[in-house]
Amino acid sequence: MKLKRPSLSNLLFGIFIVLLLIPQTRTPIQVAVNQLKMFVFSPSAMDENEQVQIEPFEYVLSDLSGDHKAIPIGNGKISFISYWATWCPPCIAELPSIQALHADYGDQLQFILITNEDPAIAKRFMDKKGYTLPVYFPKMQTPDALDSNSLPTNYIIDSKGNIVVKEKGAADWNSKKVRELLDGLIKASL
Repeated sequence: MKLKRPSLSNLLFGIFIVLLLIPQTRTPIQVAVNQLKMFVFSPSAMDENEQVQIEPFEYVLSDLSGDHKAIPIGNGKISFISYWATWCPPCIAELPSIQALHADYGDQLQFILITNEDPAIAKRFMDKKGYTLPVYFPKMQTPDALDSNSLPTNYIIDSKGNIVVKEKGAADWNSKKVRELLDGLIKASL
């Protein structure tokens, strides 16, 4: 019986599978796949009838320095809240777009990136990547309206406490659509 030689596509697929099994190459591949997804997907505002109104509250968190903060949510400021982790490929993929958004809108709305990781790990990651995003660690139970078992999960909450965007998975936050949404929310809050 004569054996058939594998085709180039089968060989490449086999190499791809092997690379996914190796821990050192798995994360970069997963990040790249999520970045490809982000080219075609940008978050949108929910229809008004789907938006959830949260009661204003103070989110008790600590920052990278260990200082405790009580950040008001739904009480006059627009908030971008992201639940993320340094080991999460979709989180890693979308962070550059969040950083770009923060660079342009950081003084007009509050960015709150929340992780349950060790602060030293999160700080090392942020420093290595050169990110200036505000990272926090929860010191209270996540409010029910913001509870999600999926990373990343991101929210845009308007100044009145309406969850305008709830997005699970990697997304392009630095898109024209998101910027137009934020511009509208900022204008409405003045």
